[in-house]
Amino acid sequence: MLSSLNYNRLPIPVERGVCSEWARGMGIPESGDAVIYTSCLYQLVPYINSFTGLMEKAPPSALGPLVNRLSHLVASFARVALKPPRSEVDRVNGIVRAIATLLIRNGVKFAYMPDEPYSGALLYELGFEDDFKEYFSSVVLSYFRSRGIKNVITIDPHTHHILTVVAPRFFGDLGLRVVNYMELIKGVDKAKVSRVVIHDSCLYSRYLGMRNAYRVLLEKAGVEHVEDPYVTGVSTSMCCGGPVESINPSLSNKVARLRIDALSKLSNNVVVACPICYANLSRNSGGRVKVLDLAEVLTGAQ
Repeated sequence: MLSSLNYNRLPIPVERGVCSEWARGMGIPESGDAVIYTSCLYQLVPYINSFTGLMEKAPPSALGPLVNRLSHLVASFARVALKPPRSEVDRVNGIVRAIATLLIRNGVKFAYMPDEPYSGALLYELGFEDDFKEYFSSVVLSYFRSRGIKNVITIDPHTHHILTVVAPRFFGDLGLRVVNYMELIKGVDKAKVSRVVIHDSCLYSRYLGMRNAYRVLLEKAGVEHVEDPYVTGVSTSMCCGGPVESINPSLSNKVARLRIDALSKLSNNVVVACPICYANLSRNSGGRVKVLDLAEVLTGAQ
């Protein structure tokens, strides 16, 4: 991962162009008072799924060498080796476009960053704090400061957690005003989906105080969200298994399937608001449920 971050500022070796493909044709400027910071997480989902598939097929003793070899591949070859289906690439780009569309509909003016760096969240979440601090300081913070960026709109819980909790703990005041896109959405149209179950992001629900943000937006869109004290409770709901996929993909997939089992008892429409949850649950849904991102529901894309 460090090799890839040093090479192209992304946690897996893919072409950097995949991060900005979503913005084509939307007329969003490349500079402005506020920027949308995707951290390329949604856009990487198809490649993460392909990468996880390769890792799961390898015996445990071969995982280290496999990851090391892939991290040294040039981006263009890695993209071929990982072979994400075009439909998956289009789907995740559509999710980011849906988020941007919601912001535009609500009168939010923002720019995007074609060459934005990954936040480094995975380094921190895997316990590599020293590597995270070095990367965040020299790459992410340097990027924002060199461009005079002061206002940042995040679109996923991992990046939001890094910018609002983790990095300030290490570096103090970052000089950034960070807001999540859900906090800027005041009005939404009636959704096509009428009844769903929410799979909560652990970060949004337990650590960032944003558990109700997406519930309120769904209610405004006329969507009933089915709740259960054990399946969707703040302290009892399960993780999607995504955080361990880079270490033990088989375990990650088993956790995801258990989560699908529980969620499917409440609804066959599962709403997520996190790209890692989207990746892990959709990869393991087995056709039993339809995994929808919040932005897809709120824009009527799904």
